Amino acid sequence: MSTRALLLAGGLGTRLRPLTNTVPKCLVPVGGRPMLDYWVDALDAAGIDQALINTHHLPDPVRAHLDTVNRTGNVTLTEAFEPELLGSAGTVRANRDWAEGADQIVVIYADNLSDIDLGKLVNFHESHDDPMTMALFHTPYPEKCGIAALDTDTRVTEFVEKPEHPKSDLANAGIYVLDADAWREIADMRAFDFGFDVIPAFVGRMRGYTHTGYHRDIGTHESLAQAEMDVKGLFS
Repeated sequence: MSTRALLLAGGLGTRLRPLTNTVPKCLVPVGGRPMLDYWVDALDAAGIDQALINTHHLPDPVRAHLDTVNRTGNVTLTEAFEPELLGSAGTVRANRDWAEGADQIVVIYADNLSDIDLGKLVNFHESHDDPMTMALFHTPYPEKCGIAALDTDTRVTEFVEKPEHPKSDLANAGIYVLDADAWREIADMRAFDFGFDVIPAFVGRMRGYTHTGYHRDIGTHESLAQAEMDVKGLFS
């Protein structure tokens, strides 16, 4: 089956200022490498060679980096510049045609550092009949995350953003696999955000894939410092 990807990388990175005043969030170095490169490697390992990446804040250095990736690697990155941020679901809406010629699209929030095997995630998605798969991870802070409840068939039966009384510790990892028709459905929803707008519409027809390895949001200086300590053992 033909698989493409969307890398969501246009965020401002406000919690990482002043670093992100001059460095786009997706190019913040972790272990001496831009964070984006870990996702390019993960796509390459999964055999996914076409990815769309949205840009907004400091787009020129991102463009220069995309040019290097496209000249030297196996993954071709296509820019989708947003003069105003559209939101994660808005990016899908603005790029509805990205699903043409693809069977499925992997959507990735590129401000996470993860050792998830995207090939296994895609294989899991292909093993069931629901139009969407959401990657999950066990979090020690479920009240701070989007939390999913699963039935015995791994189907998502409930999803709540930052619940006051969490029913599980399975948190949204910000990685999804969508059938091409689901991509087009989301585009036609005219929604803004995956967590608040899209996922509730797919509860009951979406599976959860639990990733038991490393997964960290690199959104704060404290989290970035922890990732620096963790990364050598993960990707060495």
